[in-house]
Amino acid sequence: MSPPLYDDAGSGPAVVLLHGYPFDRSMWREQIDFLSAHGYRVIAPDLRGFGETVAQTSVSESAGPSHRLKSMLLKEADRSITTMADMAHDVAALMDKLEIVDATICGLSMGGYVAFEFVHIFPARTRAMVLAGTRAPADNEQEKQARAQQAEQPLAKGMGEVADATLARLLAPRTLTENSAVVAQVREMILRADPRGAAAAQRGMAARRDYLEDLPGINVPVLIIVGRQDRIRPVTDAEFMHRGLSNSHLKIIEDAAHMTNVEQPDIFNHALISFLQTATR
Repeated sequence: MSPPLYDDAGSGPAVVLLHGYPFDRSMWREQIDFLSAHGYRVIAPDLRGFGETVAQTSVSESAGPSHRLKSMLLKEADRSITTMADMAHDVAALMDKLEIVDATICGLSMGGYVAFEFVHIFPARTRAMVLAGTRAPADNEQEKQARAQQAEQPLAKGMGEVADATLARLLAPRTLTENSAVVAQVREMILRADPRGAAAAQRGMAARRDYLEDLPGINVPVLIIVGRQDRIRPVTDAEFMHRGLSNSHLKIIEDAAHMTNVEQPDIFNHALISFLQTATR
């Protein structure tokens, strides 16, 4: 797998931004602009199977294999899995390409799981962590079964069904009624996601490790961010991580649900840079 496609802006201590499911690196545009203007080098990749990486992982439709072979390859892709460790290794490969020794790793939701894997596999390359809208425990059996069903949804019905089913949970009620631009941005990201990439990532999230045992061994500074109205990964998940980590700070953002960085970008950015100025000094 080639290193992911990415944005690279600014100069200074490196910050790697890892997007959530089923989004792409465009969700970080406010943070890219802000941090790069305040003395940081910001790297925002499309994680495997999302955004522009789809061209790297899709089955070619060009002349060559027979229609039957293409069909078999597509069916195989529909059963594929992208693990959180796969994505973490992709991030490390990108850092190698960009000659970045270490960085603050910031992940939202699925990106948080990738951050957990990254600090586990590459502890010396992790200067600090930011965990937004994520949690440490692995899925239980009921949650794994739900993810298996959710993996089939985009393959069978397309990403429009996913958008319709999840928008009300991703965004706070006030955002839904008063911020049509954010609603449109989030919906458009979902709609342009590749169904096979989304399905593979759902399977990978279901198979992820339990990060509870990792918490005591994470010695870098950690900022935990959660939306007060997040029903997907509620405040209790954030508080649990905060108690389990030896050097963490907890920021609860009001009038936000799961997509804290796009719903309340000014508050998110202020919390982020205040943390970075201390953690990366």
